[in-house]
Amino acid sequence: MPAKLVALVREAAAGARAIARAYPEGCSAAALPWVVVKRFDEDVRGHVERDPRIEDERDRVLIAAVTLAETASDEVEPPERERLVKAINDLEWVTLSRGIANRAAAVLGYGEAGARLRDAR
Repeated sequence: MPAKLVALVREAAAGARAIARAYPEGCSAAALPWVVVKRFDEDVRGHVERDPRIEDERDRVLIAAVTLAETASDEVEPPERERLVKAINDLEWVTLSRGIANRAAAVLGYGEAGARLRDAR
């Protein structure tokens, strides 16, 4: 069972939400989109089979982060921040419900290749 991979998805999402809620502290506007998806890309993306639904949700996170970053820091309103948090939540949910551990995950002991993440929740 890919329980370790599920934990990594949850940790990446929690970290991304913390960054979104703290912005503009902690990173520049130019860095925000990449900082938000960094842990997901490093810890999760290379360990689940490619799935267009997961990639679409990751893109939505990037778009929401760019939108937030383009809003002047003194004008940041809850809707922009909440859109980013919602996009992060959706990425987490889709990854956990649709994700399948790949061979790289199996090599690292995250679970058997082909195992669905939803089965480990």
